[in-house]
Amino acid sequence: MKKRLITSALPYVNNIPHLGNLTQVLSADVFARFCRLRGYETLYVCGTDEYGTATETRAAKEGVTPRELCDHYHAIHRDIYRWFNIDFNYFGRTSTPKQTEIVQGIFRKVDEAGYITEKETEQLYCPSCKRFLADRFVEGTCPHCGSTDARGDQCDACQTLLEPTELINPRCGVCGTTPVVKKTKHLYLDLPKALPMLESWMEKASVEGFWAKNAVQVTKSWIRDGLKERCITRDLKWGIPVPKPGYEDKVFYVWFDAPIGYISISANYTDDWERWWKSPEDTELFQFIGKDNIPFHTVIFPITELATGENWTMLHHMSSTEYLNYEGGKFSKSKGIGIFGNDVQSTGIPADVWRCYMFYNRPEKSDVNFSWKEFQEKVNGELIGNLSNLVNRALTFIGRFYDGKLPAGESDPETVKLFRDKEAEITDLLERSEERDALRAIFELSGYGNKIFQESEPWKMRNTDPEGAVRVLRTLANLIRDIGIMIQPYMPETGKKILAFLGCEGQTWKDTGNFDSEVTVGKTEYLFKKLADEEIEEMRNRFSGSQEEREEKKMENTDKKAEAKAKAQAAKAAEENKSIAEKFADKVILKVCEITEVNKHPEGDFLYILTLDAKEPESRTIVSSIVPYYTAEELLHRHIILVSNLKPANFRGVKSRGMLLAAQDPEAEEHSTCEVIFADDLPAGTTLVPEGLKNPEGDVFYVKPDHFFAMPLYVENGVLMVDGKRLVSSDGKTAGTKKYLNGPVG
Repeated sequence: MKKRLITSALPYVNNIPHLGNLTQVLSADVFARFCRLRGYETLYVCGTDEYGTATETRAAKEGVTPRELCDHYHAIHRDIYRWFNIDFNYFGRTSTPKQTEIVQGIFRKVDEAGYITEKETEQLYCPSCKRFLADRFVEGTCPHCGSTDARGDQCDACQTLLEPTELINPRCGVCGTTPVVKKTKHLYLDLPKALPMLESWMEKASVEGFWAKNAVQVTKSWIRDGLKERCITRDLKWGIPVPKPGYEDKVFYVWFDAPIGYISISANYTDDWERWWKSPEDTELFQFIGKDNIPFHTVIFPITELATGENWTMLHHMSSTEYLNYEGGKFSKSKGIGIFGNDVQSTGIPADVWRCYMFYNRPEKSDVNFSWKEFQEKVNGELIGNLSNLVNRALTFIGRFYDGKLPAGESDPETVKLFRDKEAEITDLLERSEERDALRAIFELSGYGNKIFQESEPWKMRNTDPEGAVRVLRTLANLIRDIGIMIQPYMPETGKKILAFLGCEGQTWKDTGNFDSEVTVGKTEYLFKKLADEEIEEMRNRFSGSQEEREEKKMENTDKKAEAKAKAQAAKAAEENKSIAEKFADKVILKVCEITEVNKHPEGDFLYILTLDAKEPESRTIVSSIVPYYTAEELLHRHIILVSNLKPANFRGVKSRGMLLAAQDPEAEEHSTCEVIFADDLPAGTTLVPEGLKNPEGDVFYVKPDHFFAMPLYVENGVLMVDGKRLVSSDGKTAGTKKYLNGPVG
């Protein structure tokens, strides 16, 4: 029996993982738990991917060293995975001496074999920092939208991918100096030269290892489109030094060294790591990744292994999933969109419930959408209405009417065949890591059990056919034991609890399929708690928008936030000798607009798409979450006040160019009240400024949301105010509220 070496994609360290990221780590955990229950010698390793540009830039932004940043987020990842009950043999990291030693050793072998080439390229160089600048270390003006905050790889304002040399007025992201173009040398992995080796290996490996369909398709498309030499060095400090003369100031590109992290993490776990990684004759490597990482695991990493000429354990099975989306949109770590590992912990819903839903909807063959409504339906329907219902009804009945004990005896052959056939199907599916279908088959098995219990009516049969009642109940109790074993990879605590009800703790896969054994039922309890409509709706609202927006909403209703803002504003005002009202007039344009069209957002139950006339050359579109508070008819042709120069933002695929002002009841629960500030007596196009002040003439740049909210608006006796001043038009008219007369405005 071959050993099973299991890895999941190494999560990048510089952020908190969301449910989409967790898919791979959890998928590998299910497979590892299954392998252990089957008796395979199993090693499951994972860890944080820590080197590279993103870490160095994030560390610079936060004013810490890359090591400090990695230490901080590694602990966050570790704790989240621990909460999800992920049973790694070892969870490590790539920024270790072992990683440096092994990566440099592999590179030397590949270089000696002639698969490393050298090329001269042009790159931006900072004369002040005296170094070449990686993409994210270059900032400037976007040539497409004019945003002055674009980076050398992408403009966040318009989402356009860029090259550093495309930026207008580029500057070094560290010191602000204008960089110059200089020639530099980099090392490349010669993929075209290694292609014959790769194709020969893949032709056999993809069949024997039954790769996922998308893994084969993506790899073949890479090969079909023509492999190119791939750069494996970068001009950074945070990374593995390149052990080659002339490259002392460069490090390896993270996507060259990251897959080698699987090896170094294993080496940090055991000195006997070569028994796993250099033993292909008796070891099978199973890798769990998302589809965006496929080429690095089926092309780059295998070519690196093959090019060394050494006897590496190479990919056997590739389990690659599609994307998990969130409420019709995309999860995004960089934008904070979706539900994240720390969010999940705060819901009070047990890890097993989350694990079950994740695998019931695992995106094995196509993209899958996470929705709170479906989450509720699966928990209440499958977990409670199906699985928990069978366990509770059957075992409670045996405990009540048979004192918890049933003797051994023969079961109905047809029923046993039905159960064993389904259990064999589940085993085969899990052997091929088809985890979603296997879980659904387990629920089918539970459904059969519920049907048999209902149709046999043991509450009647125990009087009319006592032996038949015992036979049915014994078969069902042993089925529940088998489900307890088979559900453990998905829901380890639930599986253990079911086995404990039957005194079968510690039983493994080999113990399934025996439906004739005696039964002893101990103390039982309900397995899960039903999710109520109001609970789901509260969570849907709580986790809408980005993490940053959620945090701002939380903080706005606390004295701590108000005090922090007041102190920050006071300190800044003293430094700049300007009042908040003066800063507001300098930075914010408030404009009266007429709502000319109202439409529901197709991807958001609480979102309107509003078309506005602001007496500008073109109409504006904004997205606002006020569906629960106003009908479309109540909004159409009303005049509102718009923060017209707020930095545009995308809401589920629709760009929102501004934000309307609305008040809320400061005493009420968050998100439960809303009063839009209407200004029907002011013409569209009218601007409002703090009394006695003026907006600057000429172009006014976008104001960032955090800068805007640092100058809080409010209503006082129904009048819109900032910093003790009324916001007025040029003829002295103002706007305000009729319902919430005193309180914050946002």
